[in-house]
Amino acid sequence: MISRIIVVGIGSFIGGILRYLISGWAAELIGTDFPYGTLIVNTVGCFIMSFVIIFGAEMGNIDVNMRLFLTTGVMGALTTFSTFSFETFQFLREENLFLAGTNIFLNLFLGLLAVWFGLIVARMIV
Repeated sequence: MISRIIVVGIGSFIGGILRYLISGWAAELIGTDFPYGTLIVNTVGCFIMSFVIIFGAEMGNIDVNMRLFLTTGVMGALTTFSTFSFETFQFLREENLFLAGTNIFLNLFLGLLAVWFGLIVARMIV
């Protein structure tokens, strides 16, 4: 049990750092008028999560500790649903329904698309 907690903790450490770096990169490259960094990490996280679960758990190709490291650890810290919710709420508080709706739609649509794509890629490899 302790070894799994350590594995998740190390993954969370890495995922948090990746989230910080990707969000900063997106702000510098694309701008800060929209939470692009959150959108990117949520989309990438959905893809990786579905790939690891399908390729690893359902097909038995990834060790349980590695799955925990990648899903609960790295993806748990990388994906930012709480940040997404707060940013959407801020748009609503500012009465910017267009950006609030755009943020909701893009995060959900791209997230679901990334999950589907991750599933396809995982099944193609096996």
